[in-house]
Amino acid sequence: MLKIIQTPVRFYPFIGGVEKYVYYISKELAKYDDCKVKVICANEPNTIEHENYNGINIQRLKYYGKIANTNVTLSLPKVLYAEDFDIIHTHIPTPWSSDWSNIITRIKNKPLVVTYHNDIIGTGIADYIAKFYNSTTLKLLLNKADKIIITQNDYINSPHLKNYKEKITTIPNGVDTDIFKPIDGPRNNNQIFFLSVLDKFHKYKGLDYLLEALVKVKNNIPDIKLVVGGKGELLDFYKSKTEQLGLTDNVEFKGFLTDEEVIKCYQESELFILPSISSLQEGFGIVVLEALACETPVISTTIVGVSDDVINTKSGIIIDPKNVEMLEDSILRILTDKEMIETMGKNGRELVKEKYEWKKISESIHKLYEELL
Repeated sequence: MLKIIQTPVRFYPFIGGVEKYVYYISKELAKYDDCKVKVICANEPNTIEHENYNGINIQRLKYYGKIANTNVTLSLPKVLYAEDFDIIHTHIPTPWSSDWSNIITRIKNKPLVVTYHNDIIGTGIADYIAKFYNSTTLKLLLNKADKIIITQNDYINSPHLKNYKEKITTIPNGVDTDIFKPIDGPRNNNQIFFLSVLDKFHKYKGLDYLLEALVKVKNNIPDIKLVVGGKGELLDFYKSKTEQLGLTDNVEFKGFLTDEEVIKCYQESELFILPSISSLQEGFGIVVLEALACETPVISTTIVGVSDDVINTKSGIIIDPKNVEMLEDSILRILTDKEMIETMGKNGRELVKEKYEWKKISESIHKLYEELL
């Protein structure tokens, strides 16, 4: 029996790219007869401390505040040390959980796998902390890692990974097309969907630029509707900006959405937009895959991991980051051509089924574990 411990800083029902990644690979790995998967994480949002969900054994620990978007779980070292495991799979960009995974695997002489989702950066004081961490503790972590997984080839160029190319492998993110799928019937006319955590850390998702683009789009499509999913400390900031731009009637802030509600928004919208602006922070853009699986065309930027495939399969439009004019033109081009919406949608789902099914991705990770052991 292969005993795997996953150590994301947070886990389901917390919504985020890393959390979705860990959830789906754990769910698929738990289906293997020779795999036993446990996730140890912070208890955010506050929920059951111990449970088994979809075959995954989950232990959520009390945390004492956050440093640079990382929950500090003081009991983690003791809990990890007490575990009987064959391999730990941890995740960057969240220190603490990954660093203690490093220390415990060193003590127990066990393999460590790191998925490097994106670089660790910050603003203000957090930037100084990030730079210090990157030049010290991160190096210790990457030195120890037996394998480093990146989700897109471009991340091989990260300055922090340049000395570790011989142990880096690319395994992309994925999507479950049995869950994320289109529905029969018409979509909501001229509806756009955007999904992210609405906090300072996730400003790189580019909602500011999307709101600015809508001002001109509204001149051509007066009933344009943007549905924003997600909550966070910047929710009121974005609501205020929407009012200032004269878009109150055109933007609906839905707050936190359940999995079912997220899927419904993908299915009912004619377009999904992820206008990410930071190649250092945007690891992949898993929400783009989810939209494509629901046959929803996408607009995203060149820094998103699936951007080349979107271009090659004509399943959406890829633009330069921070280019409001390109974003305006792309929105108008898609929403004013219903035939294009349908064609792009079908192309997107074909792409996902061919290349980005979680089952195929979990097979690659399972094989990687076996090779290490």
